[in-house]
This record gives sequence, structure tokens and C-alpha cells, in this order.
Amino acid sequence: MKWILRIFGVLVLIVVVAGVSLVMLPADRIARIAGDQLRKITGRDVTISGDVSMTLWPELGISAGKLEVGNASWAKDGAMLTTSNAAIGVDAMALLRGEIKITNIEAQSPTIRLEQRRDGRASWQFSDATGEAVIETETTPARAARPVTIQKLKITDATLIYDAEGADLVSYEGVDLSLDWPEAGGAAQVIASMRPARDVVTLDAKVENFASFLQGGVQQLRARLTATGGGVTLTGRGSLKGEAAGDLWFKTSDTANFLAQLGFDGVDLPEKLGQRTDIRTQLTLTTDRQLALRELVADLGGNTLRGAADIGLDGTPQVNAQLNAGALDLSAFGAAPEGTVESAPAAPAPAPAGWSTAAIDLSALAAFNGAIALSADSIDLGSLQLGPTRALLSNDRSRLVFELRDVAAYGGKLLGEVVLNNRKGLSVGGSLSALGVEMKPLLTDMADLTRFTGKGDAEISFLAAGASMDAIMRSLKGDGGITVGRGSIEGIDLDNLLGSYDVKGGTTVFDEMGATFEILGGVLRNDDLLMLLPNFNASGRGEVNLGAQTLDYTVTPKALRVNAGRGLAVPVRIYGPWADPQIKPDLKAAVDLNFNAEAQRAADQIKQKLDEKLQDELGVTRQDGQSVEDALKEGLENKLKRELFKIFE
Repeated sequence: MKWILRIFGVLVLIVVVAGVSLVMLPADRIARIAGDQLRKITGRDVTISGDVSMTLWPELGISAGKLEVGNASWAKDGAMLTTSNAAIGVDAMALLRGEIKITNIEAQSPTIRLEQRRDGRASWQFSDATGEAVIETETTPARAARPVTIQKLKITDATLIYDAEGADLVSYEGVDLSLDWPEAGGAAQVIASMRPARDVVTLDAKVENFASFLQGGVQQLRARLTATGGGVTLTGRGSLKGEAAGDLWFKTSDTANFLAQLGFDGVDLPEKLGQRTDIRTQLTLTTDRQLALRELVADLGGNTLRGAADIGLDGTPQVNAQLNAGALDLSAFGAAPEGTVESAPAAPAPAPAGWSTAAIDLSALAAFNGAIALSADSIDLGSLQLGPTRALLSNDRSRLVFELRDVAAYGGKLLGEVVLNNRKGLSVGGSLSALGVEMKPLLTDMADLTRFTGKGDAEISFLAAGASMDAIMRSLKGDGGITVGRGSIEGIDLDNLLGSYDVKGGTTVFDEMGATFEILGGVLRNDDLLMLLPNFNASGRGEVNLGAQTLDYTVTPKALRVNAGRGLAVPVRIYGPWADPQIKPDLKAAVDLNFNAEAQRAADQIKQKLDEKLQDELGVTRQDGQSVEDALKEGLENKLKRELFKIFE
């Protein structure tokens, strides 16, 4: 027993001497030893400096005034971690068993630089000194690697920099991060918060088998990003290599505010097009940043889209999507800008307000390239109403082509394309054809013209530029034509006009009408309008100022069975604002058109009687081309001469 006590006393003495020796080591020596051990664990250069302190039991811990962990050899910028007031604790008992169990890591105001390459390499994937791409301690080929676990991690007020090859640099300040990972082979809870803008944005994630996840393995996870105005939830699988798959749920009560908290300020979404959202989809994201969305159902706060999309996220997103909608309401695009106030009328019949001068912002066209096939049961464009529609939207570097492939509208069909080009200022153009459409509802929706009815065909090619609808309409140029079958013009009775010259009230019914036109500087001009009616026809010429919303047009109806078969025509001038035009017959022009022959015959008869009178009274015969005045003067001179000669006889 005595020897046993002596041996135990020697062991205690050895432990005490070893502990005292370790405690008596200078701080820089302790820092070098700890840094060397961390280098073996991470495979990175580690520097510990500043005030250093150490604990031995039950936790082997070290705290330092400054800690720096180097980046991967292929990384391009600075250390991966630089921090002050760092503390690291290791379970001493586990270390005696050959395990490295880090019980606690704390850091204040660190700078963390994370880099990722297209080939899947990531700077946060550590290796030990042997170069293996896993987190493990230094080993020999004959001995298995010893895994590392981190039970607690707490980082406050960090600066986080994420640089993914081919994408924009992401940088956040004021980041707080905590990790709770109690079991080496178990799940980990990660909570991060940051303030990209005004309010806190929180990420709360639970990852199964966190050790495998850190080594790049795909693991089950659930992550929730929450900010003021909404949140995003992913339930499925993912890895640190940038791949993910699962159910995505994106729900917002105020999308603009939610995006603003993530640093995307100034987003202005139209009503029923994302001001609030409830979007669910099956998501797949690959390491080469190819995103696939399947079984997509997007409630945009009044419109619902269903379909699928493939999106390339390497640089400007490349979109290829097929979307289906029921009744699609896009009327918000034609609404007056929020906050505008219409001026009070100054007279009982005020001039039209004109086109909007509010700036049109199509900067969103630069956000993506690609093609979107769209089908809808109906589309409300505010100024236009479309029925069942199949269309293709193609966007290439801010040039959007809206191709109408099969559009039912106003009892007929619309075909053609419209181009919005926002590369160097906004310009619009296109070529459209309308087949068998009802003119009254079409013209009412397009230009608030309600007097014209009929069913026919029309075509137009156009080009314009400007930053507002007013500028676009005033710069419009192009050409086109229209043909209409049986129809009517309300507010004017051309039949009654030919009998009483009264153009007020009534309706003109025609059998057929056709015209072509040209547009230059926002002014439409036409000179070949022809309208066929049961007992007469009508021609027309004039202009419609599309920019100013005024017109000056003359329609000339002509009765075919009167005036001895020569017809009777009465021009009617229509002028003023097109919302309330003036309609007046041009009686002077009517006289010129209808009674010119009669006036000529009357003049000829008067001239003939004057000739006879000159011959009888003065004995003068008027020569061809000689005026009555000259003949009369000549006759008087001859008569005076004869009377003078009588005096000398």
C-alpha cells in the first residue's frame, strides 16, 4: 500500500509539474502551439496574437486578442477569417479519447470572406495537413482520420463577404451567427441575422448530419428566411456546393418592403402583379446555377399563374418558361400613376386630358433574357380587352418582342407583334392585323371613339419613340388600311343631310367602307375614304392628330339619283377634339360642287343676250376672246365718231 501511495504521489507530482510548466509558458509560445494545432485541423495558416490566455480543465480553451485563418490556396482575396476577441474551447476528456470536440467558438466583429468556384470548390471546405478535402486532424496512412465537431458557435457583428464566380459580389455588415451542433453525427441548428437595409433579416436552418454537410454531402434540410413583409421557406435537400432541391414557398404581404429589407430597394410592382404573393413550386438548383421550377403556382395578389420555368443564374438570368393563366388582369399597366390628380373642368365641355406624360419605366427588361410562352383565357390590358390568347414574349438585352400567335378579341382575331426596345431610350414598334373585329368596342377602348360601328379588317405598321405615352403618340409614324362591311356612324344622318342640310342627330348606315392612311409625327392622314350607302356614296379626306387627340376631316356624301343624274354632294366637316367634335356642312363647297354647270350655262345665256343687245343697239359684233366691256367700249367709240362726223356735214 505504501508503494502504491508513493507511485500515485509521483503521478500527481508529474501532472502538477507539467501543468505548472504549461502555465508558466509565455503567451506567444502558447499562441504558436495553438495556431499550429489549428493549422493541422483546418489545413490553413492560422495566426494568434495579442493578449492570450488559456484554460486546462475540463475545457482546454484559449482566448486571444486577434485570430486570423487563411483562405484556400486558390482564393483571390485575403484571409477567410479575421477577428478580434476570439475564444475557442476544446473538450479535454474527448481529446484524451482521440476526439476533437470543440465545445465553443466565439468571435466579435470578424470579417469572413467566402469564395466559391464554378467547379464546386468552396473556401469553407477545410482539409487537414495531408490535403484531404474534409475536416479532420492530421493522420498517418495507417490511422483513420479523427473527426472534428463544433458544439457551439457564436459570431456577433460580423462582416460577411460572399464571392461566387460569375455572380455579383455580396457583402453584408452587422451579421450575427449561431450554431448549435450537440452530436457529431447529428443535426445542427443554424441561426443568422443581418441588416442589409433597415430591419433585421433572419435565416433559421436545420441540417441533418451536419458533419457530412460540411464535407459537401447532400443532406435533408429546412431553411426559413424571414424579413419584414414576408418570407421564404425551403424544405428538401441541399449541400454547400450550391445544389438544392425541394418544396419552395414564397409568401409576402408587402413584396416591395420585403425586397427592400434584402437590399433591393425601389421595386415598384403593379397591382395584382406581385404587391403581395403566395408562390409554391418544386425547386431544383444544380452546382452550375441552373434553376428548374416545376408545378409552379403563383398567386400574385389577383392574378394566378401556373406552369414551369428553367432559369440560368450565371450572370443575367436566362429564362425559358411556359405559363398558363385564367383571367389575366393587366389593367394596372394602363392606370394613372399613383398620386396624380386630374384638373377640374374649366367649362361644361372641357378639352380631353390627353395622353399621360408620366415617365414609362421599363428598366426591368434588363433583369432577364429568354422566352416566356403565355396562354390565358382572357387578358384585360386596361385600354384593350383580349379573349383566349396564346402569345410569346422574347427578351434579349432589354428588347422585348410580344408576339401574338392566336388572340381572340372583339369578335375576331388579332395577329402580329409589338416590340418594346429600351436599350438606348424607349422605342415601340410593330405590325398588327385585325381580322373580322367589331369596330365600335375596339375604337372605344383604343381611342374613346364611340360613334362608329361595323365589322371588318384592319392592319397597321408603326414606330415611335419617347419616355412617356404622350411623347410616343406625338412621334408615331407608320401606315395601314381598313375595310368594313355593313356598319353605321352615329350622331350624323347623311340621308337627312341631302334633303335638309341638318347634320345633328341620327345615324348613317352604310354597306361598305374602305380607306388607307399614313402616319407622320403623330398625325394620321387619309385622302381615299370611300363609303357606299344604299342611295349614295361618300368620300372623305383629312387628318386625325393622334398626339393632340383632335381631328379635321371632311366627308362628302353624294346622292346618285338626283340633279338630272349628275348627283348631289354636300361636304361635311368634322373637326375639334375627337371626344366632342364639331360637325358642320360646308354650303359654299356644296354650291361649287353641285351648281357649277348650271352657273356656267346661266353665264353663257347672259353673254349671248348681251351680244345680241350690242348688235342691235351699237352695231357691234363681239369677237372671240373679247370681253363684253371691251366690245361695249368699242361700240360707244364708233357711235361717237359717227355723231361727230354729222356736225361737219
